[in-house]
Amino acid sequence: MSGYFITFEGGEGAGKTTVLQLVSDRLRDKGYDVLVTREPGGIKIAEKIRTIILDPLHTEMEEHTEALLYAAARSQHLAEKVVPALKQGKIVLCDRFIDSSLVYQGYARGLGMDEVLKINQFAVGDCMPDLTLFFDIEPEKGLARIAANKDREQNRLDLENLEFHEQVYKAYHILAESFPERIQTIDASQSLETVEQEAFDHILSLLK
Repeated sequence: MSGYFITFEGGEGAGKTTVLQLVSDRLRDKGYDVLVTREPGGIKIAEKIRTIILDPLHTEMEEHTEALLYAAARSQHLAEKVVPALKQGKIVLCDRFIDSSLVYQGYARGLGMDEVLKINQFAVGDCMPDLTLFFDIEPEKGLARIAANKDREQNRLDLENLEFHEQVYKAYHILAESFPERIQTIDASQSLETVEQEAFDHILSLLK
């Protein structure tokens, strides 16, 4: 595949979605063919699965069910949207991917990162990101941002306690240390302009 697959990762309130949109605009201004998408979602089937997963009323959802639903949405999303775009030479910017499952379900939910990785290897095959940007912010700060943002949708993950989000944070650091050639860490507590510039610079260095 001739395109580039770049994923944006981080805990709740890290600002990755905002930065993704800003960076995509700058890349398009430079003439790059960019596709912006998200997980879970991005296409009709996966968006329906997203609604099921993130519905605040679905508090009884079992951990294995959650992990399998994420993997199912991911598989369809790749087949229908991401892989065709990469074959066309596009730069695909994706809000969350496999790392989210490893940290949220594998580590924070206690299913085991290796076990969740196996499920997702079946779902994605050999389609892994060329670059992953990890937006690093302490859970307390990220959750405070969410509380201050009244326009943001409240989802089931926002109902989790601080300890859960601290486990997510810890797991992201484990992944960043395990895959330093793929995962670039950005201090997301900095100003939006600084974070955006760092993200843009990392992407440009990959494209060059």
